Amino acid sequence: MMTMPKKTFKLEQMFGSKTRARLMGLFLQHPDEAFFVRELTRRIDAQLNSVRRELKNLMEIGLISEKAGDNRVKSKALADKKKYYNVNKDFILFDDLRSLFKKVQILLKQNLVNEIDEKGDISYFVFTGRFVDNPEIPTDILIVGTVKQTDLEKVIAKFESEIPYEINYTVMPKDEFLDRRQVADRFLTSIIGGEKVVMIDRMS
Repeated sequence: MMTMPKKTFKLEQMFGSKTRARLMGLFLQHPDEAFFVRELTRRIDAQLNSVRRELKNLMEIGLISEKAGDNRVKSKALADKKKYYNVNKDFILFDDLRSLFKKVQILLKQNLVNEIDEKGDISYFVFTGRFVDNPEIPTDILIVGTVKQTDLEKVIAKFESEIPYEINYTVMPKDEFLDRRQVADRFLTSIIGGEKVVMIDRMS
């Protein structure tokens, strides 16, 4: 039986550097994508020098590959000058690290749920959308209950910095949820009737 840690889990505790952990998470979650350095600094919200240093470390162990030029850039001259990076799928620990980071996501999600639950009165909380690989659903998190918007924004922002990518979330009062569910609201039906991960259910 899997047990959850009682204290808040932080990626940098496992990997020694927040920037390194975020880079690894980004590359491993998007193995078919390539990124420029400045693109990486924006995606993981880190300093340029820090990103360069950690990219060098990850290249030295063989997890990340560096290439020059990119067909995303129209000018060949410009493309030749720009270096971009992607994960090395042939790295001996690639599959193991991907599996590890998937489990890490579980811990980070649990952190998020716990923090929001502590700050509000939550009746229902589900992960959906991109968390279940279904981008057609217009939200990634559905929260039913009451929680201060400022508190929620802070917790979500911290969660996004760890993932790292932006997420869409929806909050609605319990009465609204019950009314919309009763009339088979299309938005709710797409969530309730589709694949989801229910973290809190106190509707009964």
